[in-house]
Amino acid sequence: ITKSTSALFEPTLDYVVVKIPRWNFDKFKGSDINLGLQMKSVGEVMAIGRSFQEALQKACQSLEIKRNGLGADGKGLTDQDKILHSLANPSGDRIFRVYDAMRLGITTKKIFEITKIDYWFLHQIEELVELEKLIEKYSIEEIERDLLLTAKMKGYADRQIAHLLGCLESQVFDKRKELSVNRVYKLVDTCAAEFEAQTPYYYSTFEMNKISNGKKIAENESISSDKKKIIVLGSGPNRIGQGIEFDYSCVHGVLASKECGYETIMINCNPETVSTDFDTADKLYFEPVFWEHIYDIILHEKPKGVIVQLGGQTALKLAEKLERYDIQIMGTSYKALDVAEDRGRFSELLEKNNIPFPKFAVAQTAEEAINISKDLNFPILVRPSYVLGGQGMKIVINEDELEHHIINLLKDIPGNRVLLDHYLDNAIEAEADAICDGKDVYIIGIMEHIEPCGIHSGDSYAVLPTFDLSDNVRQQMIDITKKIAVALETVGLINIQFAIKDEVVYVIEANPRASRTVPFIAKAYDEPYVNYASKVMLGQNKVADFEFNPKKKGYAIKVPVFSFNKFPNVNKELGPEMKSTGESIYFIDDLMDDYFVKVYSERNLYLSK
Repeated sequence: ITKSTSALFEPTLDYVVVKIPRWNFDKFKGSDINLGLQMKSVGEVMAIGRSFQEALQKACQSLEIKRNGLGADGKGLTDQDKILHSLANPSGDRIFRVYDAMRLGITTKKIFEITKIDYWFLHQIEELVELEKLIEKYSIEEIERDLLLTAKMKGYADRQIAHLLGCLESQVFDKRKELSVNRVYKLVDTCAAEFEAQTPYYYSTFEMNKISNGKKIAENESISSDKKKIIVLGSGPNRIGQGIEFDYSCVHGVLASKECGYETIMINCNPETVSTDFDTADKLYFEPVFWEHIYDIILHEKPKGVIVQLGGQTALKLAEKLERYDIQIMGTSYKALDVAEDRGRFSELLEKNNIPFPKFAVAQTAEEAINISKDLNFPILVRPSYVLGGQGMKIVINEDELEHHIINLLKDIPGNRVLLDHYLDNAIEAEADAICDGKDVYIIGIMEHIEPCGIHSGDSYAVLPTFDLSDNVRQQMIDITKKIAVALETVGLINIQFAIKDEVVYVIEANPRASRTVPFIAKAYDEPYVNYASKVMLGQNKVADFEFNPKKKGYAIKVPVFSFNKFPNVNKELGPEMKSTGESIYFIDDLMDDYFVKVYSERNLYLSK
């Protein structure tokens, strides 16, 4: 590879598709992470590009494993023995270890002998490594258009190029604009060119300029209309803590936006979802839910706003960037979303509104946490801010456990604020979902968990409506839900988790977004709550405009589904970190049902121990 235009290439195929599985081995400590005949992945991503290299990079960017692509992010291994061991024992990170091996100088021949991966694929990755070594010789001021375009054609994100050049991502973006290295969109023809497609979808790419009427252009097949538009951000790959429940919400958000007269634009990278069916939204961009891709689509389509409430943590984590770039977030503001995500600030909001919550404190070091524990008293629930599926949450019972867990947390999530809650032992857990328009609140459902407080809500049996809470407790939950929803200036959906002890209702957390229980309630009560909430987010309706008429008969039970048979050696004991991989719904007419009696008896037995 040289600096000349000979480094550029024209793809010989229209497009290439790469699928990469998504694993969650971090949730199953001690499990056999080696891949083999038995499936262990919990989801997958799909990426489309004009070349294998571009599609591979985009797929790696879609995985949401804190990588910016395949390499060029400073997160690879440099220990030769560990790399060779990983190559010989394939796990979920093997593709990254192939890259690390080449980066370290291990020969392609040796990698082939260990892995038996076809030489064609190895040479493709080897080209990427050689390109990176060339880019590293330049600064952001020195890099030429041909080299920058080559990197973008091979799928490199601005963040990766910034890492190689030693500059900021925004500087690479500005350099691209200066040199006219712009992303274009290509159509995937769902009618195979037999006749004009009514439901095409698009993927992004970069290409060499072509001559048209004496001008150099890059052909863009996605024509932006002058209609009013809404972008819905999808939920990315399925994984523990974020599954199909958020895709359900995204799809209903798209349908509601259509009903409100908007052209709907869906962005997602998960081939298993309904949101990526080409006929769900008016336009589908099969792209990583990754800032650079999102921002370029926004610049191209110029929507009225973006819906982030429905795509789970994947979409929510982009809210800060949307706010910073002055892009309208439909519904609840970024400020409110951020307060709810920040465990410390949210507890301060509860204190200000005289809402009971477990005694808490915030720590940033292990030493600080130990000093705080003397006042909080054990057991203590330790949880980092901004996490998904209870990741990193643990109940500790002494100073040694506390110190060990805090050190591990800050190693994995450096700079995070860690919240310490006094754990309410033997409490009952419950939750409520509601729709709020900023002033009025409608509670769509209150559920009581069969498992005791301390088991993650995603791993708990949830019964709708509650089955043995007093009228006094239920009224407290209703009052608190309304108070928090209004205090957070919620516009759309909100979920609140409660702990009940001695007839007092304590708030554990609030999530002003779609929760995993919203589809459960909507199916149990046969009402389109996401549709209603989406119209509230869009400013089309107020809560008072809807005629709520839930079909309440008997009880519905949300039943978690586990995949422990795939990981026979792991600790199957449930706790504050979620481990279930799915759920089902079970209907009963009354509390004498044999199924309910069985699971309820198991809870009482657990509590007695």
